[in-house]
Amino acid sequence: MDSRDTAPDSWELEEDGEAPAPAAELQTAFAGLNINAKPFVPNVNAPEFVPSFLQASAAEMPASDGSPDPAASMEVADAAAPVENGNSEADMTTEEETWEQKEEPGGGEGGGGQEDLGTDRPCGEGGAAGREDEEMMMMEEEEEEMPVPKVAPPPPDAPKKEHVNVVFIGHVDAGKSTIGGQIMYLTGMVDKRTLEKYEREAKEKNRETWYLSWALDTNQEERDKGKTVEVGRAYFETEKKHFTILDAPGHKSFVPNMIGGASQADLAVLVISARKGEFETGFEKGGQTREHAMLAKTAGVKHLIVLVNKMDDPTVNWSLDRYEECKEKLVPFLKKVGFNPKKDIHFMPCSGLTGANLKDPVPECLWYTGLPFIPHLDSLPNYNRSSDGPVRLPIVDKYKDMGTVILGKLESGSISKAQQLVMMPNRHTVEVLSLLSDDVETDDATPGENLKLRLKGIEEEEILPGFILCSPDNLCHSGRTFDAQIVIIEHKSIICPGYNAVLHIHTCIEEVQITALICLVDKKTGDKSKTRPRFVKQDQVCIARLRAAGVICLETFKDFPQMGRFTLRDEGKTIAIGKVLKLVPEKD
Repeated sequence: MDSRDTAPDSWELEEDGEAPAPAAELQTAFAGLNINAKPFVPNVNAPEFVPSFLQASAAEMPASDGSPDPAASMEVADAAAPVENGNSEADMTTEEETWEQKEEPGGGEGGGGQEDLGTDRPCGEGGAAGREDEEMMMMEEEEEEMPVPKVAPPPPDAPKKEHVNVVFIGHVDAGKSTIGGQIMYLTGMVDKRTLEKYEREAKEKNRETWYLSWALDTNQEERDKGKTVEVGRAYFETEKKHFTILDAPGHKSFVPNMIGGASQADLAVLVISARKGEFETGFEKGGQTREHAMLAKTAGVKHLIVLVNKMDDPTVNWSLDRYEECKEKLVPFLKKVGFNPKKDIHFMPCSGLTGANLKDPVPECLWYTGLPFIPHLDSLPNYNRSSDGPVRLPIVDKYKDMGTVILGKLESGSISKAQQLVMMPNRHTVEVLSLLSDDVETDDATPGENLKLRLKGIEEEEILPGFILCSPDNLCHSGRTFDAQIVIIEHKSIICPGYNAVLHIHTCIEEVQITALICLVDKKTGDKSKTRPRFVKQDQVCIARLRAAGVICLETFKDFPQMGRFTLRDEGKTIAIGKVLKLVPEKD
């Protein structure tokens, strides 16, 4: 074959001999490329080029810095690395962040070594500015990944503040999450910068009024739909108390989640919207305002604050008439549920979006003379909780994280590190490895605190929500059959023995069957009927025997109210509320 047809091994050899004419030179080059495409391998220093798909700036740079030797390029990377570490922490995090960002288009994991090459080489003109922008973007991204810094652990000598759990309830879109987010901002739990970021993101999705609720609605689904699904948790402190916000979902599909949230609360905030039409839909038969108020009462919430939200709306404009109208409609209903309007209920106007009357009084609203919301919470009387009772901790949730972690509110007794406890109803003995109260690690916990416990001696699969941690010397009762007094609240037809419903008792959800109706109870006098009723219907009170599908933990209402009250639900509606009167031992 003619030497002209093949590309020479190196150009130096060509120069030694006679140089071919320029046209011929081109011809040889092309001919070589075309004919012998296979053996010709230009991709010798492949690693050199990786950053070009990882980073846009790399593409503008000269492909190889005159160092075809891969080892040399690696040295460049190594030399650059210490500088990276010497930089501010922010830079470090941005560098880690870039992998996550870049993994999506490139799909390449482990772009670590080459990544350094990309970031630390001197960029072309305008590269520095581009890089600054990029860093800014990465900083924002990184901020999103980071959980919002919560309450700083108090100094060890500070007296322990009283823990109060506040549940926000009310109809969908009344503004529960927004008020929660606003409170966190006003008490300094969410910094301004994070909120500005949420506001920007919300604007991009044309949802600019939702940005405050994003402090509590953290997962993507909740943000896209603007509906809370799970019970959001957050903390804030006032001068005297430490509050946990439980942000319950308002949508009727997620009422079971809301019941779980309300069962941990000491205090309920019923949020209603004063906007024309919104209050009415929330309060009518199908609305959640009624159902939530009733469930909160059943869950053992003693004090109710009614926040009349959206008072700044153009249709309302801080009007006293509208406020009184909402109040007049609500009071009779709340009274029927069992709240005492004089002692248990407190009404106040506010605006969640602007934060009016949450922390400071409002000039537009001169007719309201009471305290704003946060000072009012601070001035509430303390709860008397006995820490010397037996340990009772109903489990709300569990997950795996270096062992088994459970979440729940300590109802009575006190728990300390390395304590031996028993998990009911399956009687596993467990040991407490570590205790987190509101995400701050502590050595012991008192009643009313929301705890995360890391346990030893039990697998995560063996725990279900509704199980109870007890002290070994005083176990809670468990069984399947019990007698209870039930109030039928809403049911179209009659209820006879054999009727099935879903029982919600403390944090436990179980299917039950009404096996027998024992007697009717007169609402006014409390007298019991002599004969057994054949059925019960709406608004009647009866004593019935119920049997659960599985073993559940429960106590009589008299002994331990938190574990003795329940709701019955069917077809997505709450049909009855009740209290456990006596536990029936199983027949073997």
